[in-house]
Amino acid sequence: MPSPFPGMNPYLEQPGTWHDFHEQFCVVCRTLLVPRLVPGYFARLEEHLYIHELPAEERRFLGRADVSITQHHRSGSADAITSTISAPVIGHIDIGVDVESESFIEIRDRDSRRLVTVIEFLSPSNKQPGADREQYLGKRRQLIKSHVHFVEVDLLRGGPRMPVRDLPPCDFYVMVSRYENRPDVQLWPIQLRDPLPEIPVPLSGPDEAATLDLQAALQNSYDSAGYVDYIYEGTPDPPLAEADAAWASEILNQAGIPT
Repeated sequence: MPSPFPGMNPYLEQPGTWHDFHEQFCVVCRTLLVPRLVPGYFARLEEHLYIHELPAEERRFLGRADVSITQHHRSGSADAITSTISAPVIGHIDIGVDVESESFIEIRDRDSRRLVTVIEFLSPSNKQPGADREQYLGKRRQLIKSHVHFVEVDLLRGGPRMPVRDLPPCDFYVMVSRYENRPDVQLWPIQLRDPLPEIPVPLSGPDEAATLDLQAALQNSYDSAGYVDYIYEGTPDPPLAEADAAWASEILNQAGIPT
């Protein structure tokens, strides 16, 4: 069953769903791109790692029953008497950090392995103020200074926008930054009720850009992950405005999806 919404599905933007969707969406986008890249290029998934030190009250303990401990006792004779302690021994490891991984796509030249294009799909950890946002912005600045094309896809209503000049008010956006055109970038401002666009993914030199259909990627991700079975038990986060909430409710009613 396809997503009932014409564009981005706002119910995917909730804490219990987003990370899974992000990872699934990256895989599907890579799959859609591969036929458009051969024979000169290939696409692969890479990961950002965000390491968070947890406050003392949030630290968890991991424990596991050990195997039975066998003790060997020797009597005065040559025969060994073996006894087994059946009670488990419990150990604990203090887990003081939380590690979060987020995928992105690299496109590389097939012959030279040179990095040609990076496609980033933003997550809440990228957008919310803090160390993760600064880490992402640092990488973003490095890419913008390089000879690598950069595509940034923001399908999150929540969180402050990344710095992009002249971006009109919108719920979502896509930015395509070709290195030879910087500081100018191409922008696709997207509203909640708009379908997601097909975007060009720049390649090297005279080669035509590969086309990535974001709406097709969303529908494929939605179907293959079975989101219809559980995401409507939650609510969009941040909450929808009153008019948009009524619109979304009507769409779900027409699709026969209970909320």
